[in-house]
Amino acid sequence: MKKIDSNKSYQLIGVAVAVAIFMTGCASAPTIPAPTEQMALSRSAISSAGSAGGSEYAPVQLKSAMDKMDSAEHAIGEKDYGLARRLAEEAQVDAQLAATTARAGKAQKAADALKQSNQVLKKELDRNAVTPQ
Repeated sequence: MKKIDSNKSYQLIGVAVAVAIFMTGCASAPTIPAPTEQMALSRSAISSAGSAGGSEYAPVQLKSAMDKMDSAEHAIGEKDYGLARRLAEEAQVDAQLAATTARAGKAQKAADALKQSNQVLKKELDRNAVTPQ
């Protein structure tokens, strides 16, 4: 019978233990939790964008946000929480862009109306200045 070198047997045991620990670590990889908070934030951002006039001033961005939110909801149903979080984050950014674009559009519209009003007043002042009294 062959005698087994004790150093080699300890090395084999060490390797076996290391492999077992590695395999246990791989098997218990952390799971990604459902992104419920992100989903709520995204829904709120979409609602705010709609209230800000997103459908009138930023319809493309608002639709993109809504489509991504629908996809995120679908991913939640499929338990693909990583994808759901990413889509919800993108939906939130698109909704924030829509809200900002809507606010800028409203501000531009107000500025244009003020400019037009100023032109009418200027014409009226010019007409009154030329007409003798």
